[in-house]
Amino acid sequence: MLDWILALFCVPAEDYHSIGERTCFVVLPHLGISMKVTIFGSGYVGLVTGACLAEVGNDVLCVDVDAEKIAQLSQGKLPIYEPGLEQMIEKGIRSGRLEFTTNAEQGVGHGLFQFIAVGTPPDEDGSAELKYVVNVAETIAEHMQEYRIVVNKSTVPVGTADRVNATIQDQLQARAAEFEFDVVSNPEFLKAGAAIADFMSPERIIVGTDNPRTLELLKALYAPFNRNRDRMIAMDIRSAELTKYAANAMLATKISFMNELANVAERLGADIEQVRHGIGSDSRIGYSFIYPGCGYGGSCFPKDVNALQQSAGEVGYEARLLQAVEEVNSEQKSILLKKISAHYGGDLSGKTFALWGLAFKPNTDDMREAPSRVLMEGLWDAGARVRAHDPEALAECRRIYGAREELTLCDNPDATLEGADALLVVTEWQSFRSPDFQKIKARLSAPVIFDGRNLYDPKMLRREGFSYYSIGRREVVQ
Repeated sequence: MLDWILALFCVPAEDYHSIGERTCFVVLPHLGISMKVTIFGSGYVGLVTGACLAEVGNDVLCVDVDAEKIAQLSQGKLPIYEPGLEQMIEKGIRSGRLEFTTNAEQGVGHGLFQFIAVGTPPDEDGSAELKYVVNVAETIAEHMQEYRIVVNKSTVPVGTADRVNATIQDQLQARAAEFEFDVVSNPEFLKAGAAIADFMSPERIIVGTDNPRTLELLKALYAPFNRNRDRMIAMDIRSAELTKYAANAMLATKISFMNELANVAERLGADIEQVRHGIGSDSRIGYSFIYPGCGYGGSCFPKDVNALQQSAGEVGYEARLLQAVEEVNSEQKSILLKKISAHYGGDLSGKTFALWGLAFKPNTDDMREAPSRVLMEGLWDAGARVRAHDPEALAECRRIYGAREELTLCDNPDATLEGADALLVVTEWQSFRSPDFQKIKARLSAPVIFDGRNLYDPKMLRREGFSYYSIGRREVVQ
């Protein structure tokens, strides 16, 4: 066996496939010895995983095909914004525990654990595109020279581990090579804006494996994150794969349900914020993810809801609730545009709007599927201009849209107000929660606010002389 394993933990060989008549071992990391880890993919999940594993003493090598990205990462320059990540990566690089490379052979040779953390973008039919996952599996098999644990961290459909297993086995057979390996499902549960805390102090660590030995090795790797109570939940591989999709689909469902209810409340003359407090006090419901707004976005919820719906269809089940969740969300992204159009009698030509918030949520620069994009593009189609600010997503917005006459990106919120006909609030950044309303009123051509996150008090804005439109509450029209 490998030189970092000592004889102590005994399990019958039939549980370990074909590694000998009886194998006994204990993993040294239980005693405080670091492990070697390779991570394929240096995007959001890969970087957070690599940085956090290096932070607790492991020797981590991150592999990516993008040479320019690797060069930047090696200097501590990140392609994404995530609070605390840049500092943690810089610390890992200085300590020598975190390195970056484009050399796949080096990566396969480095780590007992081979994490797959590449993207699974939606295909044309809404299903998850697995070509990058399969490519990594082929790469691992091509260069494998001894036992490896292949850990799938990417969000993938049920059955992907079987496909990865078959891919590696086929590649090894083509090489006429026989090396033992295990494939594990270990989905991530990282919230954008709080990913470091989520990894370092997880609510749960899901591990899907059919091999008791592999489970013990994963327990050893995650021991530093699992000290005050056992957060690891072991299950079969397919259940682990489904758990990730189920979690995101449940959260998306709560959001769409609340937005649906907000639209009903608005028409009935009720206040959805008071309703939210009323139902949230029920411990069976809770307060998390029941905030009404202008829709969810990001790289996870939209993609995962669609992918789960597609997976259900492939086994002959019509997931009608999932379909409704995404349909409600798609409609909700247009709700501010509808309110704006109604206020101005359907004619937005020549209007200028101040927009606060571009990222799909606070504490990230991610604009994938962001409600701000639907709103801005709708305003442009109607002949309006946008003056936008976001604390972190200005560069990302510039990358997506380039230079265009109808978009001005401003370095601070106040600058967006100059020459604007109304203020639009799309992302609930902390810095937007308590603005100077008298300053806003003085700078806007008319005191009008469209609030897509219900940040402000309608009664107070009425007293301040604003027309105020929010989600699921009575309009304030002056």
